[in-house]
Order: sequence, then C-alpha cells, then structure tokens
Amino acid sequence: MRARIDLLAYAAFILLIMAAPAALDEFWLNRISKFLVFGMLGVAVSLSWGYAGILNLGQGLFFGLGAYMTAMSLKLAAPTSLQQGSGTPVPDFMLWNAEPGAPTDLCCINRASFLWLPFQEQWFGAVMSLVVPALVAMGIGWVMFRKRVSGVFVSIIMLALMLLVRLVVVDAQPVTNGFNGLTDLGNLMLAGIEFDPYSVGTYYAVAGALAAVLVLARLLVATRAGLILQAIRDDQNRVRYLGFDVPAYQVFFFTVSAVISGLAGMLYVVAAQFASPTFMDLSFSITMVVWAAVGGRASLLGACIGGILINVIEAKVSETAGLVQAWRAVIGLVFVLAVLYLPRGLAGFASDCTDRALARLGRAPRPPRADAVPVPASVSGKSA
Repeated sequence: MRARIDLLAYAAFILLIMAAPAALDEFWLNRISKFLVFGMLGVAVSLSWGYAGILNLGQGLFFGLGAYMTAMSLKLAAPTSLQQGSGTPVPDFMLWNAEPGAPTDLCCINRASFLWLPFQEQWFGAVMSLVVPALVAMGIGWVMFRKRVSGVFVSIIMLALMLLVRLVVVDAQPVTNGFNGLTDLGNLMLAGIEFDPYSVGTYYAVAGALAAVLVLARLLVATRAGLILQAIRDDQNRVRYLGFDVPAYQVFFFTVSAVISGLAGMLYVVAAQFASPTFMDLSFSITMVVWAAVGGRASLLGACIGGILINVIEAKVSETAGLVQAWRAVIGLVFVLAVLYLPRGLAGFASDCTDRALARLGRAPRPPRADAVPVPASVSGKSA
C-alpha cells in the first residue's frame, strides 16, 4: 500500500507540472521552468545528502560548470557574436578586452580563446554540460573517498574547490567576461528545434527532464546499489567489513548527483539566458541544502518540491510591497520553523500523516457484507 501511495505521489506531481501550460501565460511558464530547475537541484542534493550521507556544500560548482558549458555555445550563437566581421563568431567582450592589434578571430584573439572553438556546435556545449561536471566529480570523489574523507571534511573540501573555480572564472576576464558572466545569449537549437525561453516547448523540455530525473533517480535508489549506498550512509565500516567497495559506490552516486546538477545548469541557461559566477557562490549552495531540508532530504520528491516551493514563496514575498526589504528574513523564518517542527521536512510530515491514516483504516471495523445473514443468539450460544 505504501509503495502505491508513493507511486501516486510521483504521478500526481508529474501530471501537475505537465498540465501547468493550460493555466499559465508565457511569463509564468518561463518563471516556473526556472523553479523546476531548482527542484532538479533539490533532487541532486537529496541523492548526495539524504541517500549517500554526503553533505556537499559545493553543489553550485557542478551547476555552474554545466551552465557555463551551454552558455558558451549560446553566446557564440548570439547576433552580437556573429557581427564582428570574421570567419568565426567572436563574443563581444573578447573584443573589448583584446590587446591592440589582436586578430579578430576566435582562435587567437587572446591566449585562451581557442578553448571556445568546439563550442560553435551547440550539441557540443550541451554534452559538455554533463561530461565536465561528471569528470570533475569523479576525479574529486575518487581522491576523497579513497582517502576515506568523510563528514564535515567533504563539505569543506567541496566548498574550497567551488570558491577556487569561482575565482578563476572571475579573474579570467578576457575568456569568461569575469564577474559580468555570459549574457546576451542566443536560443538553443538542437535537432532543428529552437528552444525559445518563453515558449511552451521549452517549458515542456524542462518539465520532461525533471520528470525523467525524478523517475530514474527513484529507480536507482531502489536498486541493490541504492540499498548498499543507504547502508554505507548508516554505517560504512560495517558495509566495508562485509566486503563491499565503499568508495566505488560513493564515487558513483556523487558523480550522478553532479550530472543532475550539470543538467540543471544547462536548462537554467536555456530558460534564463545568462550564466554568472554567482552560481558558484557559497550562499547559493547553502540555499540548495535549505531546499532539501525543508522538503525532506530523505525523499527525492520531497526535496524537489522543497526547491520549487521555497522559490515560489521567495518570488511572491519579494514582490510584496510591505516585504521588499524583509523577504530574506521571511525565507529564513520558514527554514527555522521547518527545522524545529518538521525535522524530516514536508515529505516526513506527509509520510507520518499517511501512516496514521493507514493505521486508522487498519483498525476500523469492516462493514458487514450486504448478503450476510445474522446469526440467532440461540445458535451462537448467547442468551437473549
């Protein structure tokens, strides 16, 4: 029964996000598509923190890498990059930062501009949005987990690496446009389909990707590998004594979480039309943890809903005239109340309510059958 209820919850959520275009205009579709991306980040955090027990405070690193890979391709497809009078598109900021006399060509306008050459193909940028976060996570995870680094030390290492990459992106002004990020992007074009950020097709692409991520992640944690991962979370020494390769499982799921974050970064750039080094800020990564905590870190769907719900509340509160200056305090209050009164998040609260309802149904007397014949007292042995 419990499995059926979980299945119904996933199905209801997917049907809800797929039916949204029937009730929303283009502006809100674009806005909700960004919120769905944040829900995808909640799934990534839940997989890493809730199921693997790895509190990653550098999740924004993978989101930022995925975002920049796609943004580089879309920047080269922008009209401002195609109107520089050269045989290849050249981003406008490279011209602004070029040395006097530098050739107006993507290969050599500065010392590192050749790195942009493969990104003239948009499919390459999309693929790199998944491959680069995966390779980075695999390399970092292999070193950390083989050295048996765990707990708060993983959080510190990931936080330091994320801030280091952010500094590199900001300092590489001629190549990345520094703290300004990549703006004025073109539309994504894959397989002859143009993904305009305000189109229904783009919304369905984001919603479909989130639905696929939710279903695949749910199937993954239900496999034998997922059960072993949860055992590692609870007591990795016991699992290691049973002969399992603990670091291999940790690296695998750490990498899967990074790939989901990279996909979220790619979709966010398609919907928002910009990439910024602020994606790799500490505050953003901590915000992802808040989403998972409010929704329920032990539930993929709960963390997803937490990410969407917190951002909807944030958008509404920040646009309320009387709360413009205090909306961050309101969001902080929501988090504090959730931690104090809903320690397992919204998903845990829903699970408890479901258990109580099932328990009451189990104790309730069954109604008599319509065709049942009452037994006389004399036959049953009871006196009148």
